[in-house]
Amino acid sequence: MSFQISLEEGAFLAKLARKAVENALKTGKPLVVPADVPKKLTQKCGVFVTLNNVVSGARELRGCIGCPEPDHPLVEATIDSAINSAMNDPRFPSLTLNELDNIVVEISILTPPQLIEVKDPREYSKEIKIGQDGLIMERGWFRGLLLPQVPVEWNWNEEEFLSNCCMKAGLPPDAWLLRGTKVYKFQAIIFEEEAPKGKIKRKELER
Repeated sequence: MSFQISLEEGAFLAKLARKAVENALKTGKPLVVPADVPKKLTQKCGVFVTLNNVVSGARELRGCIGCPEPDHPLVEATIDSAINSAMNDPRFPSLTLNELDNIVVEISILTPPQLIEVKDPREYSKEIKIGQDGLIMERGWFRGLLLPQVPVEWNWNEEEFLSNCCMKAGLPPDAWLLRGTKVYKFQAIIFEEEAPKGKIKRKELER
């Protein structure tokens, strides 16, 4: 990371994300940035907010949207991403206030995407590390992103990760092998609630 995020700062963001969702569901308005924001969190940085619904002890994805580029202050990007994850993820209906008590909030703070340059596309699999790198696949107008935790959760190898990122972008699974396809990687510091409204911890990715 260009800068480190402490557990206290990560917890601040995770709590802020939950508060932003609750406020949007109750009022239909975005949360005003609080005055007590740690200065570090006002730096521009990419972030994704993932909402998981806890059902019978298992977690099911309920929304995941973010800002991959460091275009906005981290605290503002977190608020926007949290609201969009809850209300504007096209894969799911808008979250309801009643559901919020069963939602676990996860925050992924991203490094700037780095273009992977290879002479032969088959070398891409050697340039990414499962459990460390996230991917962005880009070809023309098509673009898709998968966070570093996704291939760990699905037990994918590097080529499966590349193929699934292609499909996330709306491309054929082997599009990463085609000339003209751009592949970017990034890393993330991840914080998550241990349970809905629960203690917040840093998430370590293990294969």
